[in-house]
Amino acid sequence: MEKPVIAIMRPDMHLDSSVALLRSHGFDVIAAPMIELRDNRDSNFDGFVERVLACESDIVIFTSANGIAFTLQKIDDPERFVQALNRASVVAIGSKTKRALETRGINVSLMPDSYSSKGIAEILRGTDGKTVEVVRSAHGDPALITELGRSGDGVEVHETAVYRLVLPDDGRQQRMIEDALIGKIDVFAFTSAMTVHNFMTVARSMGAEAGIVDILCERVVAAIGDPTADVLSGYGVSVDVMPEKFTFRDMIDALQERVE
Repeated sequence: MEKPVIAIMRPDMHLDSSVALLRSHGFDVIAAPMIELRDNRDSNFDGFVERVLACESDIVIFTSANGIAFTLQKIDDPERFVQALNRASVVAIGSKTKRALETRGINVSLMPDSYSSKGIAEILRGTDGKTVEVVRSAHGDPALITELGRSGDGVEVHETAVYRLVLPDDGRQQRMIEDALIGKIDVFAFTSAMTVHNFMTVARSMGAEAGIVDILCERVVAAIGDPTADVLSGYGVSVDVMPEKFTFRDMIDALQERVE
């Protein structure tokens, strides 16, 4: 396949860097954000902050760099909060999250090799009687909370959703569906379950869901993580490429090997 065309659907904040990375790997790119990040403050947030400040949280898990930014912008005294976090064990999911934490002066104690729910829970195995905090989006995989609850006897797991994901609507989404239907796209890269749902929602609004499913079944489909692959499977689409490490760069490396 010469100069394959890949469709990516990451948020606007990541599109320019993602397009540059893909072009450096020999892809042409069609890009349209299928998710947009917005602030969220749920009923669990104040309790989370109070426990951290009172040194009652033993382990704090940040699942993304976005989660850190949306957390700190809601804190009245971020410096005091960071100092309190450094008295707990902070877990970063992925190197990008780790860098974002360290940039803000937060010490990272652990970073799992596997970013799956089971992989995260595995590194905390035996944390009996600990209080664990999970900071993430409102659309996180519920399996993570279940797995963490099994990581030790008497583990108390709290979750707060500090941001949410919505479907943008600026015309690019519909144009991507149109490009897919006329065969312009060779590879589809899905980075989360929500991007799959939103992609299909746009197709459905155009009366094109069945046609899009047929196209996906004929093209190369890549997914980050089992939850994303499971959602695609629910639509009748098989995943051809899923990287061992659940990062965008690793997915692109795996795709490059596939299409060469």
